[in-house]
Amino acid sequence: MKVAVLGGGAGGAAAVAELTRAGHTVSYWARSESTLAPFLELGGIAYNGVLGTGVARPRTITSNLGAAIKDCEVALVTLPTFSHAPMAKALAEAGWPADRLVVLNPGHTGGALEFAHAFETAGRTAPPVVEFSTLTYVARKLKPDEVTVTGRAGQVRAAVLGGNESHLTTATMLFPGASPVGDVLASDLCNVNMVLHTPGAVLGVAWVEATKGDFTFYVDAMTDGVARVMERLDRERLAVAAAFGHTLPNLIEEMKLIGTVEADVTDTTDYRAAIAGGIANAKIKAPDSLEHRYYREDFGHGLLPFRELAQIAGVSVPVADALYALAEAAVGINYNTGGRTAEAMGIASLSKDELIRKVSAR
Repeated sequence: MKVAVLGGGAGGAAAVAELTRAGHTVSYWARSESTLAPFLELGGIAYNGVLGTGVARPRTITSNLGAAIKDCEVALVTLPTFSHAPMAKALAEAGWPADRLVVLNPGHTGGALEFAHAFETAGRTAPPVVEFSTLTYVARKLKPDEVTVTGRAGQVRAAVLGGNESHLTTATMLFPGASPVGDVLASDLCNVNMVLHTPGAVLGVAWVEATKGDFTFYVDAMTDGVARVMERLDRERLAVAAAFGHTLPNLIEEMKLIGTVEADVTDTTDYRAAIAGGIANAKIKAPDSLEHRYYREDFGHGLLPFRELAQIAGVSVPVADALYALAEAAVGINYNTGGRTAEAMGIASLSKDELIRKVSAR
């Protein structure tokens, strides 16, 4: 299959490696020519870790979006979630056909809704959009021409907006770890980062600023107090899911499926021990500043759309509201400006039943 991988970060580089190894014809795009320069010099993307070791050689490495998507059957968006709407507009302007699939890896919370709405706002019929609940990799670019992949998700949730089962089949063929769920509200609410990152990010602000992130986020900072807040936030997530008709696993059970909590964990109510004991995330450092994506992305494009969904569902989420307010105060940012609001997702005027019908349409 011909796939355009769009995004110059670690997730995109890992996807190029995996899809190339699987025999697909891959084009690789990034906006920044300086990001691509080391790959162009090497003639590919070096990779190491759980995917093996080698150099993946896509057919094209380019900052020209039109050249990257030419003749491709799937556009795989591996960008940070705050880039979804601009990417949708760019793809619309570049002529991406309405009958060709877009896959958001990851979509996180509200990704497919925002992407489709932005595409339509650009004056085009939105294509089918499959979103994954979280990124299929634990990966870092420790060198400019190489990606280190320390984990590959055993399972992520996948759902399609504006498409059908054949589109989900294509996405799961490309990424066998993707497990279909009923609709994008279910995949939205399986976004583990929204629950996993925001309590520690808020409660650890002083430590982040004092040490510039010189501690491990999932071990050192996973204290009992942080874990208790996380568990309360997780209960709110499950309550919102239930209001939309979905019964979902708790955070620890979901992370076991992904592979960031060890498979032999039996007590899925002990959030601190389960998360701190996960090997894949054990060495990941905390944010080095309040500019980090845990603050910029997981609130404005995770907790914010979650709160919007909760309001439509008629579910009170006081812990989410408190974390959101504290983050805005600590970081000094209004997340509504440029964030994933109900308006940005195209659902501001919808009732709960209307939203369920929208995401269920095939």
